[in-house]
Order: sequence, then structure tokens, then C-alpha cells
Amino acid sequence: MSLAAPPRQALVVVGNGMAGMRTVEELLKLAPELYDITVFGAEPHTNYNRILLSPVLAGEQDRSEIVIHTRSWYEQNRITLYTGDPVVHIDRKRRLVRSQAGREVWYDRLLLATGSTPFIIPVPGHTLAGVIGFRDIGDVDAMLAASARGGHAVVIGGGLLGLEAANGLHRRGMHVTVVHASDALMNQQLDKPAARLLQQALEQRGIVFRMDAQTTAIIGQDAVRAVCLRDGAALPADLVVMTAGVRPNIALARGAGIHCERAIVVDDTLQTYDPRIYAVGECVQHRSATFGLVAPLWEQARVAGAHLAGHGHRRYVQTATPTKLKVTGIDLYSVGDFIGGAASEDLVLRDPRRGIYKRLVLEGDRLTGAVLYGDVADGPWYFDLIQNRSSIAAIRQHLLFGEALCKNAA
Repeated sequence: MSLAAPPRQALVVVGNGMAGMRTVEELLKLAPELYDITVFGAEPHTNYNRILLSPVLAGEQDRSEIVIHTRSWYEQNRITLYTGDPVVHIDRKRRLVRSQAGREVWYDRLLLATGSTPFIIPVPGHTLAGVIGFRDIGDVDAMLAASARGGHAVVIGGGLLGLEAANGLHRRGMHVTVVHASDALMNQQLDKPAARLLQQALEQRGIVFRMDAQTTAIIGQDAVRAVCLRDGAALPADLVVMTAGVRPNIALARGAGIHCERAIVVDDTLQTYDPRIYAVGECVQHRSATFGLVAPLWEQARVAGAHLAGHGHRRYVQTATPTKLKVTGIDLYSVGDFIGGAASEDLVLRDPRRGIYKRLVLEGDRLTGAVLYGDVADGPWYFDLIQNRSSIAAIRQHLLFGEALCKNAA
């Protein structure tokens, strides 16, 4: 007499983005028969790689190239997918979710991967047509439509995403001005010498910068026409792209009574205060930190997938994550504590003729941070030295010149 297979549990995933679906991939590797899986996505598309939106905007990749999972993948893995239908309510007592279209689905386990939303600075005129964020394919479509008409674009925010947007719009033929509140671009990831080199390189391409500048209003009747700055300047604008940060999407979780602070609070297993509910990605807060780069999201997915599969031995540990800029012809790499402190020592190499700048931050015999501009080949090696807390005592004199010379010297 054969025993019947145990009934499959129900897993509902709220969010069809990179973090949520990577978690599902990890789960399927470990326990492909454990759950009946239902996925709700707010966007009308299947899962795609948001990291590659910048190359799509710049014309370096096609939209079809950034799709991660086709609809046939969901079907092959017996995943029920609802696109364009966000979940609007979680009933934790009855253990069900309700979508915007009125679908109700019961769950044994719930995975929240609701991501984040661009922060739109609430200045007068911020709701005008032509004011957008840079977050999804819809934003890229809006930028492509605007660039087809030509004219002026103002990008508010000189961080990683803002510069990628500015580069893409410039390559599409728009006159682009970047408005940045700080006196240095990418001031969260670069020191000032590297930031100056980056700004000079982008200015040579034709992008204009207004540094130490504050946006006070956006002007227009039915659509944006200009951006006003605190110093009285008015920048012509047919398109305004806000890249001044993101806010975790926590309204759904908070409405269900799930503990949130800046984001959905999770433990080292990515479990929320409700043991049936996990969360991953930009919507989570782990040990006071929130996350925007892809590397920590992949590790969260690995840990959450293991626990959902019943393989509960993994714990999420935060690690340093390198920063890279996706602008063709500009190479930069930043990782770790690149500012340093009273107890640290800087090793600096400058080669203005070749446009190369390297700064390594040491504490004792350990490398703690690195900023590379122009020559980033040794970035991953420096990253490994930081991660592994390797002693650099024997190679200190050669460290700036990279892995190959250090190995020869050793």
C-alpha cells in the first residue's frame, strides 16, 4: 500500500520583483514540491532585471534582454502569477490576502517583497505631468517618450541612479542638467577627488551640473516647464526625473499590524514579528539597516528561501557591498569605509594624465575601504581583502599597484 503524498502548503508572494522571485528560485532548488505558490505583481510585466534599466534607457540593451522569468517559467514551475494586480490587504487572522481586483488567496506562509518607491520631493509643482522617478519600466518608457520629443531634462539627485538617468537621457539627445544638494557627486559612495574626476568626465560629455543646489519649485500649467532653485535660477525643463532616494513600501505591512520602523523589521532568518510572514529586499530593515543594492538582496533570498524550505540553518549577515556606475566609458569602484577616521591611514595614487585615482584606507594591517576611478581591475581583489580581514603587512608597499604586483612581490 503506497502512502499518499503530503498535501502541499500554500505560499503567497507579494511582489514580483528581483528579491521575491530570487527567493522563490532558492526555495524551488531545495523543496520544489513543498508549496503551491501564488505571486502577485503590481506591474503588468513578468519579472525583469531593474539593474539593467539604465542600459535600456541609454540604448545599450533591449527591453527583451532584461526579462528574468518568462510566463512559461512560472507555468513550468506551477506558479500562479497575477500581474498588474497588487495586494491591497492582508488578513493575518484568516491568513489570506486580497488583491486590488478582489482576488482572495489563503496562505500557510507569506513572503513580502514590496520593494521601494522613489522619493518625490514635495515641492510646489511636484505632481505636474512630466515629473517622474526612475524605478521601473514605466519610468523608462516615459523618459524614452520625452527624449523622442527632445528638449531639456532636469535630474534631481547626483547619486548613482541620477547619473545613470542623466547619461541615458543625454545619449538619447536631451539637454541634461543635474541638480545635486551636495558639493560632490555620489557623496555616499565616493570621496571628493574621485567625485571631481567623475564630474569632469560627465561634463566633457555635455551634461551640466548645478552643485550645492536646492529645488524650491517646479513650474508649469498642465506639464512641467521649469525647475526653480533656491538661488533664483530657473532651469528649462520638459522632463524632471527625481532620483533623491527611495522609501521602503511598508503601507501594506503596517496596515496588517506587522511591526515596522523605517521598513519591515526582520530577524536574521528574514522572518517578521509574525512567524508565518517573511520579507526580503528593499522593503526590509535588518539590525537597523535598509538595503538598495542587489548583492544583499541575493543573500537575503538565499536565507529566506532556505527557511521557507524548512532548511533552517542559515542566517543573514550584513556585509560590505561594492558600488559601480553603469555609464559606458567611466569606470569607478567603491567599497567599505572609504572615509576612514583618526586611527586610519590613506594610501593614494593619482595619475591625472591617464585619469586614474586610487585611495585605499588602512587600519593597522587591514584594508577597510577602497575608492578606484579609471582603473578598477583590482576592485574585486581589494573587496576580498576587506571581507576576509586579510593582513596586508607583507604587501603594504605594493598594495596600490594591484594584485599581480603584490603576488610577485610576495
